[in-house]
Amino acid sequence: MAGPGALGLTDDAAIFAPPVGRELVVAADAMVENVHFLPDDPPDTVGRKLLRCNLSDLAAMGARPEGWLLTIARPPSIEDQWFEGFCYGLKEDQILFELGLLGGDTTSTSGPLVLSLTILGSVLPGHAIKRQGIHAGDGLWVTGTIGDGALGLRALQGQVDDPTGYLTHRYRLPQPRVGAPLYGLASGAMDVSDGLLQDTAHLGRENALGVTLHVDAIPFSPAARECGPEWLETCLTGGDDYELLFAVPPDKEDTLLRSPFLATVTGNVPVTRIGSFDQDSNGVRVIDSNNKVLSFKKSGWSHF
Repeated sequence: MAGPGALGLTDDAAIFAPPVGRELVVAADAMVENVHFLPDDPPDTVGRKLLRCNLSDLAAMGARPEGWLLTIARPPSIEDQWFEGFCYGLKEDQILFELGLLGGDTTSTSGPLVLSLTILGSVLPGHAIKRQGIHAGDGLWVTGTIGDGALGLRALQGQVDDPTGYLTHRYRLPQPRVGAPLYGLASGAMDVSDGLLQDTAHLGRENALGVTLHVDAIPFSPAARECGPEWLETCLTGGDDYELLFAVPPDKEDTLLRSPFLATVTGNVPVTRIGSFDQDSNGVRVIDSNNKVLSFKKSGWSHF
């Protein structure tokens, strides 16, 4: 699993230089047992989800993955066999996304299993897509479908039916949109990890703009629609989507629509316009087809 810069994992640190003519992009995420994954989740999917959550952060900035570091706080209850499956999943995705391990650390803990991953990526100078840069009138777009991951967790908890296993798969194995060609189209972007409403609010706040979301335009999978309208709030606030949320100026939308499927490492993915940014409102307004404003009890996942 170790990449060339890891020096065979025999030294105190790795040596890494971005490819010539590219800038370094760095992100980090942690996953905690019983918070971000369930104890009986297959270990290979836990490893892949950990890596893919970080890859999604790179994808949102238009970065190419280059390498990663892993830190593990291991309780005595986790056996070597579990880690064999965990490492197998990481190896599979390392091949798929073409990056290598640079190093990390392992320590013991009396608490739950804690996994932390730092990922390195690169972009051409000035090509990183940031959250800031959006203007009033820009449309709000999203890749893929929303709510599958949150419903997948509820399926594992026995709250919703998932006869095909589609929702469970989407929860355990997100699809980071690495390689989505958004540079030159998107004025700002981020990934949807904490819930569509909350992350939309982040984009609005970073640009001092209001956002109107059209609930009837939000893309849901057939499996999510089968769960019924009573799960709408969960879909919009539950998180674990790992889709790209991005703004596109009006004069760029025709270019985007002429290629309605974005090519990514995980396959071609559809994009949908779900709202717009404006200077006349604050926060996020969610409206239905009759322009009725909808309200929800929460906006998304809280880290605290």
